[in-house]
Amino acid sequence: MSDPVRTIAERVRTRVLREGVDLGGDDSLAVRYAREEVRRYNELALGGVHDGLHDELGTERDVVAELTGYGPLQPFFDDPGVEEIWVNGPTRVFVARNGVAELTNVVLGERELRALVERMLQHSGRRVDLSSPFVDASLPDGSRLHVVIPDVTRQWSVNVRKFQRRIRTLPRLVELGSLSREAAEFLRMAVLAGANILVSGATHTGKTTMLNALMSNSRPGERVVTVEETFELDLDVRDLVAMQCRQPSLEGTGEITLRRLIKESLRMRPDRLLVGEVREAESLDLLIALNSGVPGMCTIHANSARDALVKLCTLPLLAGRNIDSAFVVPTVASCIDLVVHLSIDRGGVRRVEEISVTTGRVVGGAVDAEAVFERTGGELVATSARPPRLQKLRGAGFDPEIVLSA
Repeated sequence: MSDPVRTIAERVRTRVLREGVDLGGDDSLAVRYAREEVRRYNELALGGVHDGLHDELGTERDVVAELTGYGPLQPFFDDPGVEEIWVNGPTRVFVARNGVAELTNVVLGERELRALVERMLQHSGRRVDLSSPFVDASLPDGSRLHVVIPDVTRQWSVNVRKFQRRIRTLPRLVELGSLSREAAEFLRMAVLAGANILVSGATHTGKTTMLNALMSNSRPGERVVTVEETFELDLDVRDLVAMQCRQPSLEGTGEITLRRLIKESLRMRPDRLLVGEVREAESLDLLIALNSGVPGMCTIHANSARDALVKLCTLPLLAGRNIDSAFVVPTVASCIDLVVHLSIDRGGVRRVEEISVTTGRVVGGAVDAEAVFERTGGELVATSARPPRLQKLRGAGFDPEIVLSA
């Protein structure tokens, strides 16, 4: 932030405090105050108090961003081409466009960054301090914020994954080349048939986007309950209850975990349950929910569809010593119907690499699955596999052979 912007922003803050005005994110009010103080700043420059401003409108815009937006980072929030913003230090501010990282020329001091993070967390009800040096939160626009502070890190580390509204449907993913028309139609059938779907992939492969796209095909009358660490899903569903976790208070009480939310969701009459991501013991509660007959979807970090199933069989073991593979593996085999595995290449292009359908069997101690679509020569094409679990689609009145033989 330039010295004039800092000076003018501070004058506005002093003035609104004196006048008892709450900007409260009101851009129009902030613009009025900024314009008046920019004009006053230039009037003082005429008297030789300081140098004048060469770009009044630009300074006014920067002051408003400092007061109601995210300061020097605001242009990146306004740029639809920027997917992610992260700060590693005062001169290490990066953005990602189409999955490719760029080092910007923005400079953020620690004091300025600290104030920026406090502003970002203002409406989230979450905190970051020495007793809780990590925080995940949702920004008002739906973007996801993650912050780590010293002494866990050498310098403040801030990541913002911007909320993208561009991709909401499977046909849109087809247009972008992420999957074929046949694969999209197969997934549409699976959703309408109430299949339990596991979406897997590495970081930034578009797992949450895929969940949103899959759910665009849900039946209009469905009651959907979503459970996330922080709100990320953006579903266009009429009957929706969205829940997120809660940090413990300063006294160490009041924490609400994913495990608790999944258990509570079963008391809410869900027709479908979505868990944003499973990482730990909450995977056991998800399996129990799916095993009770509630259709569901979730995401998981994995390097392949097969690895995703192996991981889903491993994570529930973290729930306690009384949980073992003899229970978990057959449960996964019976609960999970298909896995959609995603990837991202070096150019930032996201694709569906594979769609596998479980057979319902355990072979060699692992959940058996067969790929019905896989990427060959750059194209996502149907295979000759016809797992018995496809009967679930047929039982719902669909004929998967139409797209598998196309």
